[in-house]
Amino acid sequence: MRYLFEDFALDADKRELRRGIDAVSVTPQAFDVLLYLIRNRQRVVSKDDLISAIWGGRAISDAALATRLNAARAAIHDAGDQQRLIKTLQRKGFRFIGSVQEIGGQDDAAVPNDALQPSTPAPAPSDKPAIAVLPFQSMPARPEQEYFADGLVDDIITALSRFRTLSVIARNSSFTYKGKAVDIKRVGQELGVRYVLEGSVRMEGSQLRINAQLIDVATGAHLWADRFEGALGNVFDLQDKVALHVVGAIAPEVDRAEIDRASRRRTGNIDAVTAYYRGLPHIRFPTTPQNNEAASRHFEQAIALDRSFAPAYGGVATCIAWRRANNWPGDFVEDNAQVLQIAERLKELGADDAMALTVVGFLLFWFALDLNGGVELVERAIHFNPTYGPALHARGLIRGWQGESDAAVADLELALHLSPRDPFNYNAMLGLALAHHNAGRHAEAGEWADKAVRAFPPAFNVGMAQAILCYVGAGRLDDAQKLMAEILRRSSGSRRSTVAAPHYSPKLRAELLEAMIKAGLPE
Repeated sequence: MRYLFEDFALDADKRELRRGIDAVSVTPQAFDVLLYLIRNRQRVVSKDDLISAIWGGRAISDAALATRLNAARAAIHDAGDQQRLIKTLQRKGFRFIGSVQEIGGQDDAAVPNDALQPSTPAPAPSDKPAIAVLPFQSMPARPEQEYFADGLVDDIITALSRFRTLSVIARNSSFTYKGKAVDIKRVGQELGVRYVLEGSVRMEGSQLRINAQLIDVATGAHLWADRFEGALGNVFDLQDKVALHVVGAIAPEVDRAEIDRASRRRTGNIDAVTAYYRGLPHIRFPTTPQNNEAASRHFEQAIALDRSFAPAYGGVATCIAWRRANNWPGDFVEDNAQVLQIAERLKELGADDAMALTVVGFLLFWFALDLNGGVELVERAIHFNPTYGPALHARGLIRGWQGESDAAVADLELALHLSPRDPFNYNAMLGLALAHHNAGRHAEAGEWADKAVRAFPPAFNVGMAQAILCYVGAGRLDDAQKLMAEILRRSSGSRRSTVAAPHYSPKLRAELLEAMIKAGLPE
């Protein structure tokens, strides 16, 4: 049986969801939720109905149910606030309210031509890096373990597909290799990918051990590998945790490999993606004015080659951020105008690239002092890619500066978990210090300030000032005075009148000035 709604076709027998000719990646349980809602669209489906039908009546958390329901909505582009197709009725349940046409058996007469095209992996556009996530091997094979392994792979595919610099092979193509001994190079040729993620799930008593490795198809080299362990009794939380960690780890590894690949290509004939990857290494921390200018030229070239390539706009904005943060020569008024232009351009494009949205949103908040506009773009970044650590990092900092302590801690801790190798994690540590300070947890604030001070770069006056605030709050005046002496040594013109923290809430600005005065800031 097939169900047609809007431009989607859901095949219950093949367990496929398509939009036009394109296969839509959707996890097994999210597919089951969507199918059950469509089949029962004439009535309101309660939470208990869903749990009974999908999970066999097993006890699951509201969060697990909400996650699968949100995944079903995301697959059909129906946001929870719009509820265009799946409507939530408070304290009653859910109902599919879209117009549905049922096609039974092999009768294809009423099926649109574009919904009947054969299932073939789409070639990666331009030179965009493509990746396939193969089914994880269950060792030994058990039904409950295999279900977990397949759901884990589905979650990883869905999360990776949100990175717009990647092309991810759909589940129905990568799962044709399930249960087969595969040659990675052959998989790469057949699916047209440069990277393959494979893994295994092993059960030992009530414990699960998951191994995963990312492989460069051309060389056979392992770019990344890791192992995860957890209890079988909480499989949904473990599945989400592992998927988030894997995606957070391998996306930067693919970027590193693509940077190396782009550097080896001839200059004469490159595309926007290659130009973008040529710019990336120049803005890696720490950078220089010369590197920053080189990066800007590469990103501008990428935009000239493809004006709809959103990551390149994010690259240009990053160059502006470096220039402003380091007080390198430039026209600040012109920079602000360019940031506003880029923000408008991203909105025109309907951009869903998390990197570009995050960088531009943060700049709107930090430099243009547009709190609402900046937060809007950062929130969009998280909406489109909930696994993108830098977006959570940015939102956590903004929340901390505005006094939202607990929400800031949640964002920043998750950002550190998703991006453990991010060179800017010292900033997340400072954000955690400030958030704990705001909540009155001064000992924790001092501990996070210690970690940040050990990690952040020299002459980072903004960071030192924030650490001073946390040290004074923790009663550690000696540590605060040492940092204040370092600020004065590096910036002899620092005075009370020069302290400016417009991104802080008014209350926090007053606290900062008072703390710096206690630490020895002259009049």
